[in-house]
Amino acid sequence: MKNLIFTLLLAVPFLAIAQGPHGGNGEKMEARKVAWLTTKLDLSAEDAKIFWPIYNDYVRDLSALRKERSQKMISFRKLKEIEDLDDEEIQTLILNDFNFRQRDLNIERKYYNKFKSNLPIKTVGKFYRAQEAFKKEILQQYRAARPTPATN
Repeated sequence: MKNLIFTLLLAVPFLAIAQGPHGGNGEKMEARKVAWLTTKLDLSAEDAKIFWPIYNDYVRDLSALRKERSQKMISFRKLKEIEDLDDEEIQTLILNDFNFRQRDLNIERKYYNKFKSNLPIKTVGKFYRAQEAFKKEILQQYRAARPTPATN
């Protein structure tokens, strides 16, 4: 219990930043994820001091990249017809998407290396497993809450 309280105290600065002025659903989801990780990782106080600052930087970097991607892809999403673009514009949009995905992967690798050089590899493995389990849990909740289409 003491470790849980200590871990939450280390995560609170990120949660305060994540809430921002609007406190949207993304921030609520991140708060749920932090709580999930806290219980699944069961970090010692020493490991928590190392893990949470790295994790907070990781989330900040990914969020910034995803925000940038979202802003740059809006024009492409608003297009009703791909025929409205010339070949060069289409190719540029596709290559930009590849670039964003590569940058995302670069962030993942960067923080994997930070985690692995500062924490036991089993803790790092638990972190990646917990992230996947969280995604699966959220997807299951979404599917359960979504109305099923009526069949004739």
